[in-house]
Amino acid sequence: MKKIFSIGLSLLLSLSAFAQTSVQKGTWRAVVVNKGGELPFGLEIEPAGKANTYTVYVINGKERLKMDPSTLKGDSLHIPMELFDAELIGKVSGKELTGVYKKKRGKQYVTIPFRAQYGKSYRFAPTPQPTTWDIAGKYATTFGEASKAVGVFEQKGSKVAASFLTPTGDYRYLDGDIIGDSLFLSTYDGSHLFLFKAKLEKDKISGDFFSGPTGKSTFVSVKDESASLPDEKSLTFLKPGYEKVTFEFPEAKTGQKLSLDDPRFKGKVVVLQIMGSWCPNCMDETNFMVPWYNKNKKRGVEFVGLSFERSADFKESQPKLIKMIDRFKIPYPVVLAGVPDQSASASLPMLNKIMGYPTTIYIDRKGNVREIHTGFSGPGTGKYYDKFVEDFNLLMDKLIAEK
Repeated sequence: MKKIFSIGLSLLLSLSAFAQTSVQKGTWRAVVVNKGGELPFGLEIEPAGKANTYTVYVINGKERLKMDPSTLKGDSLHIPMELFDAELIGKVSGKELTGVYKKKRGKQYVTIPFRAQYGKSYRFAPTPQPTTWDIAGKYATTFGEASKAVGVFEQKGSKVAASFLTPTGDYRYLDGDIIGDSLFLSTYDGSHLFLFKAKLEKDKISGDFFSGPTGKSTFVSVKDESASLPDEKSLTFLKPGYEKVTFEFPEAKTGQKLSLDDPRFKGKVVVLQIMGSWCPNCMDETNFMVPWYNKNKKRGVEFVGLSFERSADFKESQPKLIKMIDRFKIPYPVVLAGVPDQSASASLPMLNKIMGYPTTIYIDRKGNVREIHTGFSGPGTGKYYDKFVEDFNLLMDKLIAEK
């Protein structure tokens, strides 16, 4: 009898321990804590089928961004974003997760506090209050003393969705609330940690911008429907005397050298994506490029990803490249082109300079460069993304029609 009781007690304790370390399915309100304080974002967590595995999505406004496969190890849930060398780790205690966000910087890891609460979905305001402020529109923006951007704000009640366009890309999906005469915005995507705290004035939004674990700057946005940026088609260009781009780089999966002299490119329109596995804006561009290529490749089009990675050592960077290829199901070749520092332009010496990631190069059927586009206005920018899609299709239709 004692033996049966002992076995039963052990079983109950085991089941109790399992119950304590299972993760509630559904919506969680998460925060990381950087220099600006709490930076909130949403999580959706659901079982993935195998024991102790979960599918996790990060929620920023309209964005539902899938993280890498998440696992319960002991009493803690690990939510990785391996492309960005980042991970959320939270000890499970009923309806709460408490732990850290960690990201690799060089050979070291930076960590900041992380926690999440089950069943909550608000951003900053637990109970949104009516507001008389109307901040929707376009704003000329300055970060710090000199960095220029265009702010784009959408508003519904006291809820605000926004992004900032810069000459080299955008700030993706910012989500937040108006509380009194203040505006709060945030986003988290595994790489970006952006938090805005601002005061509202007539046609003006100004305050502090916190990025990553420790970054901080000021920003001022003044309403201006004519606000614009430098022409993204003029920032990177061919040096005098050049008409073509040439290269020979190792292809990610095979290690074999690839160049535009390969017969597969002869007589075709070629699009070169200057990118990096570490680059969220490149992720947005790739999410557009891959389905477009799959739909149109029979029209005489080829793409190549020229990836600039943290290491120029092929053996070190190859696993990251393959993870990126697999994550986005990239069907065209991706090569290791170099590292994204001051030496990056040396990999493509016919260019004046690589100004930002991504940069897209359009090559006609004769092998001549017809256009170079710096940056990418992603879906978080609304009509600016729509305009990019329209312009991209017009240019590609024109190049494909040429003989």
